[in-house]
Amino acid sequence: MSTTRAVSKSSAAHSPYQRLFMLPGAKAFCLSGAVARLPISMMSLGIVLALNHLYDNWTIAGTMSAAYVLAMSCVTPFYARAFDRFGQARVGRLALAVQIVAMLAFAFAALVRVPIPLLFALAIIMGLTQFSFGALVRTRWSYALRGVEDGEQLLNTAYAMEAAIDEIVFILGPILAAWLATSVHPVSQLFVPTVACGIGGTIFFSLKSTQPPVIVEQVSVAAHDDGSPAASEDADQLTLRQLKRSGAKPKSVLLYAGVLPLLAVFIVFNMSFTSFDVSITATMKSMGLEPFLGLQLAMSAVGSCIGALVFGSCQLKGSHWAHMVMFLSLLTVGYVFFRLSMDNLILLGVFEILAGLTVSPTFATGNLIVKDLVPAESLTEGLSWVTTAGTVGTSIGSSVAGIVLDASNPHVGMMLPFIFTLASVPLALAGWAWPSGVGETGSGYARWMLAASPGSLPQSASRPARTQLMMAFSQLNYAHCRSPSLKNASGVFFTVGSSEGARLHGSARQRELDSVDGVLA
Repeated sequence: MSTTRAVSKSSAAHSPYQRLFMLPGAKAFCLSGAVARLPISMMSLGIVLALNHLYDNWTIAGTMSAAYVLAMSCVTPFYARAFDRFGQARVGRLALAVQIVAMLAFAFAALVRVPIPLLFALAIIMGLTQFSFGALVRTRWSYALRGVEDGEQLLNTAYAMEAAIDEIVFILGPILAAWLATSVHPVSQLFVPTVACGIGGTIFFSLKSTQPPVIVEQVSVAAHDDGSPAASEDADQLTLRQLKRSGAKPKSVLLYAGVLPLLAVFIVFNMSFTSFDVSITATMKSMGLEPFLGLQLAMSAVGSCIGALVFGSCQLKGSHWAHMVMFLSLLTVGYVFFRLSMDNLILLGVFEILAGLTVSPTFATGNLIVKDLVPAESLTEGLSWVTTAGTVGTSIGSSVAGIVLDASNPHVGMMLPFIFTLASVPLALAGWAWPSGVGETGSGYARWMLAASPGSLPQSASRPARTQLMMAFSQLNYAHCRSPSLKNASGVFFTVGSSEGARLHGSARQRELDSVDGVLA
């Protein structure tokens, strides 16, 4: 019995969150990943605060921050693709080292006030070194929960909790950045997230026990015409080393059915957040209440954290796309009430908390949809594309809101959030109606499959070769996983020659197969 399955059975009476942290290594990668995410919420604002203080120019500060965010958005999915293809630790150690060097270079350059063009170049370089720790953490949760009883529901809980952690990071990060810039040193808010990222990232990538393995290539065994293996030593002694060879590059996540509609949803949906932030900032400025802006913005984040905790403890029935449509519709209604109550900040705060209840569930549901749409070997890339889409949406939202406010007034600007969110609903409906993607397996578990399937073994391959490969699969601990790409007429898990497959995978499975695919029957 696997460790995860034993944990599951022994903890049935515990809450979903308690069960999550009973998984071996879960606390370590969750907490270290949260610390490593601090630059996401601090660095962009930190650039604005530092540059405005040092050069007394809001335009330069804002433009440099936007250049950093844009550079980060462009490369995040490609880092994720490398993580999926070569492994988190193997890629992460090098990527983290480069990232820390780039962040320190920018911070010291700002400290000594280098020329603006050089600082712009360093900001772009720094953005190009950033990758999504949130996607890496979510991928580890998916891997850690493979084969666990009620694994699908626990994954809902894990993704909801990660959404809440994101909210906490984005609440505390700006507050900490502003305090450091005003109370310690105008550039200190650039060094603190660098240190946090270095410490959290180093710990995270050192945790090998929870690292998802690399999906490997298909293995073929040649055979002579008489049915004997062409090279008996190679065919009969298939080793774990052979299984770990790199294969053909997986196709881009963007090519999987349903991914593009989901990204469109996240782009349009995220436009509502920054359009609200800009509009409420203009509103409170007109009221002379700018000192209370942070508190006002925090109300929505508080609601989002509560929503994450509730969502993670509940088990919703039906399609994830249906849940997405429901949450977006509820948020649209909430934004309508924002517009109606914007002149009464107390009432607005109440509606912010209520509407915020749907925010984290929406993000968590989007991540669950990604898990359903893309194969396991591309999960990190898929999750990172969602993050990138959200970043693009927030950038567009703030720009559009600024244009609208310059041309009109805050009351008009406050209409933008519900317009954007309402526009995302038909996109979610289109995604719901889109042809099924990779993930429609009916399995309640994370689909951690092996691309090195014995499916390429010819019918004539020797029995020892087959048995050796099957046992290697068992050693890699993938026996609890299902993959739609391995389902076929000869049975679940292995695709072999029809007659041999029927014999090996029929109702009378042989003893040596029980340890490998018995749980998949």
